[in-house]
Amino acid sequence: MSQLYLAQEPAADEMLAADPFALLLGMLLDQQIPLEKAFIGPYRLAERLAVTRLDPAAIADHDADDLARIFATPIAIHRFPGSMAERSRKLARAVVDDYDGDAAAIWTGAADGADLLRRLGALPGFGKQKAQIFTALLGKQFGVRPAGWREAAGVYGEEGSLRSVADIVDAASLVRVREYKKQMKAAAKAAGPAR
Repeated sequence: MSQLYLAQEPAADEMLAADPFALLLGMLLDQQIPLEKAFIGPYRLAERLAVTRLDPAAIADHDADDLARIFATPIAIHRFPGSMAERSRKLARAVVDDYDGDAAAIWTGAADGADLLRRLGALPGFGKQKAQIFTALLGKQFGVRPAGWREAAGVYGEEGSLRSVADIVDAASLVRVREYKKQMKAAAKAAGPAR
């Protein structure tokens, strides 16, 4: 089992390493909040549901209003609890409908890196960049390396890069990934709005 440093809390990181749907859900939640908060989210959800493993079918079928309430309970799982609870239900539904509830089947069944990227990109809440980052995370930290995975992951798949969650292996790499993201935001702000 991989040892992760994404949630920066051992029990939450252990869950991410052992539960493919929790890892997928953490990636979904990784937007507009600090990445540790995103990746601790699945653990918090499991605590609130009183389970040790997240069942995609149970989440997909969970009452929408109740799941939104669970997401909003202090400390909120996400800064946008209602919309992220709904996105989580949609992601869970896609895993149930398309992969028989087995999130790992998304990557274990991929023919090659391009197929893996396509499968991830088809998931609710996963655009191209998020799919590339997750492809890199699988390759770099889980040994999921179908032919062409680095190419499919784009710059996130580069050896030795420190661009995303795929590259966080300890506290020092977390700091360096944060610095990179800060530089990218500053560069985008300096460039001004796209025309």
